[in-house]
Amino acid sequence: MTGKAQTWAEASRSKRISIDAGKRKVLISSIIGSIIEWYDYTLYGVAAALVFNHLFFPNFSSGAGTIAAFGSFAVGFIARPLGGFFAGQMGDRVGRKTTLVLTLMLMGVSTTLIGLLPTYEQIGIWAPILLVLMRVVQGFAVGGEWGGAVLMAVEHAPANRRGMWGAFPQTGVSAGLVLGSAAFAAASALPEQDFLSWGWRVPFLFSVVLAAVGLFIRLKTEESPAFLEVKNSVAERKSPLAEVFRNQRKALLLALGARFAEGGNYYIYTVFILAFTSQYTSLAKSDVLLVVMLAALFNIISIPVWGAVSDKIGRRPVFIGGALFIALTAYPFFLMAMSGSLLLLAIALITVLCLGHGPVYGTLAAYYAELFPTAVRYSGISIGYQAASILLGGITPMLASALILWADGSPWAVVLMMVISALIAAFTMLVSPETYRRDLKTV
Repeated sequence: MTGKAQTWAEASRSKRISIDAGKRKVLISSIIGSIIEWYDYTLYGVAAALVFNHLFFPNFSSGAGTIAAFGSFAVGFIARPLGGFFAGQMGDRVGRKTTLVLTLMLMGVSTTLIGLLPTYEQIGIWAPILLVLMRVVQGFAVGGEWGGAVLMAVEHAPANRRGMWGAFPQTGVSAGLVLGSAAFAAASALPEQDFLSWGWRVPFLFSVVLAAVGLFIRLKTEESPAFLEVKNSVAERKSPLAEVFRNQRKALLLALGARFAEGGNYYIYTVFILAFTSQYTSLAKSDVLLVVMLAALFNIISIPVWGAVSDKIGRRPVFIGGALFIALTAYPFFLMAMSGSLLLLAIALITVLCLGHGPVYGTLAAYYAELFPTAVRYSGISIGYQAASILLGGITPMLASALILWADGSPWAVVLMMVISALIAAFTMLVSPETYRRDLKTV
């Protein structure tokens, strides 16, 4: 090889390595940012199951207080579409990166403030009001975060690895659950009086440190190349959001329907189960929390594996298989949960999260991105994902608690709800076109 040709080859190789390193940095940023956001968001769910009914809704009975606490949990999900609408519009017009910086700041501030809130005993009715207000801000922030995090990963990914790359930010939900649960498990090891007076606040206050780390990483990432290609044309449009409702209605309906498999059922497995087992079995809350953390760790591994499988055989077969597994195992799951055996509960949770939730959630990010064109992609996937959160994730723990009370402790109504929702998602994907070989630039 001549000196000139060798120099060109070395320069080409150096440029390729630099591009690959930049893409990996974006992927790592998406994962870390997602983990931080979901750590913050998970803290509230765990606290709603274990603490908030005592400190912010003390005038209710035990069961009613739990429902009220889960009601405040649901408020965050109602706010998520608002965050999705705002961030989608901003992300499609201004950029993915700028939007993600804003959502992370909002989440960090609101979560830290929850840790500083006075309780009902200290300021009366203002305590639950302020708690709900902070939950609204949390919901708004995470509503905008999800779409941007997965898009940065998918739009930077090699065409044949979009499923796996998109699945990595999806692990943030379970990773955040592990970190949030671990923080609460450590705090709950304190004497009960100390835990209820100040110990529960520490995990929330730690959010300010995580947010600072996340912002430092996120500010150093590159903008999505897919967005940069259409930036000028998008900026000229008044509303990518309106364009989604006008021209992408079919894709939007498919996105809504697909969420029925995991959108609510995940919170049955990870939030509602904490309150259910503490009320209807002899299992200690701290033990159940550790089991949920263990299952979430396995889920972190399973999600990108299923995303990679969907790159080989398609999104539809992987997703449908996971949704049907959720439906088929709903009743056995509760039988094992009610057995009073911590081992059986662990086996049940690991199985449903890895073989049910994993296949569904691992394919969802890439599938959503492949449904919508680049110019309205952030808006489209945010609306589809977050609007379904109102119907599913937000009300599910509260509705499940009410159904259990109505059925005198029997889980049959909750099982039926889980089966129906999973079958809706499976049918949605059955009538959906396969998307894994689509070119994102020509969708």
